[in-house]
Amino acid sequence: MSTAPAPNSTRLSVLLPFAAVTLIWGSTWIVITGQLGVVPPTWSVTYRFLIAGVIMLGWAAFTRQPLRLDARGLLFAALMGAFQFALNFNFVYRAEGHVTSGLVAVVFALLLVPNAIFARVFLGQQMGRQLIIGSLIAMAGVGLLFLHELRRDPMGSGEIWLGIGLTCLGVLSASTANIMQATETAKRYPMATMLGWSMLLGASMDAAFAWITAGPPVFDTRFTYVAGVLYLGILGSAVSFPLYFSVLRKIGPAKAAYSSVIIPVLAMLLSTLFEGYRWSWLAAAGALLAGAGLVLALRARRPNR
Repeated sequence: MSTAPAPNSTRLSVLLPFAAVTLIWGSTWIVITGQLGVVPPTWSVTYRFLIAGVIMLGWAAFTRQPLRLDARGLLFAALMGAFQFALNFNFVYRAEGHVTSGLVAVVFALLLVPNAIFARVFLGQQMGRQLIIGSLIAMAGVGLLFLHELRRDPMGSGEIWLGIGLTCLGVLSASTANIMQATETAKRYPMATMLGWSMLLGASMDAAFAWITAGPPVFDTRFTYVAGVLYLGILGSAVSFPLYFSVLRKIGPAKAAYSSVIIPVLAMLLSTLFEGYRWSWLAAAGALLAGAGLVLALRARRPNR
């Protein structure tokens, strides 16, 4: 019997925050659809990360973490804000204006692919055989989910491919930010401080872009919109991102991206409860394969370099 220690990804200190992030982000896809309509998407993104950034810096102050960043830290925060909190979310919010949230969530599961490639190229992290097999199984499941969502999307073919293209751009932006969080530069600074400034700088970029393209700020005072902004800003951002990035630093970008593989399954389950979503054999098979791939991958040990 092997005496090798269990991989980090099977420890409760990883599994619990991993599960929390997956559950929260699995619900945000439905909430985002309620942010579209009256308020231009970029203004909604701005409000979300303005709230999250203030909370993060407030938490940093409460826990007595330094709030100031040196010039290198500010530059890093600005780049993080651009990729994660400006480009990524603007692409995603706009994609949901062209295709269903379920299809966007499924396409976003592709985050696993660039995360694994970028981690190999820029961080020297290898994927062992078990992780590769788990990834192939999970991506087969994602493929079935994709076919199911593509069939049920009511939009025209042009709208569908535009939405998919925007989502893929969001995936690449998010993957870039994921790799940045795994670098030694990111680890030099307190996470709450770095994330707080990244969110506020990203929100500033969002606001500038929104003002140029959509005009002065617009806000929707309906309860559903306000509650959605608060949910996305607090749970969907200020709580989730520190948990996700802490997991990413422990198990690597490739394994951490498996949250994006399970998120569309959770989004479909929530849609079943609140929107009358109907499952097909194709969707069920895809969900089972995605789950099997997740279990296999998280149990994989990191290969020797």
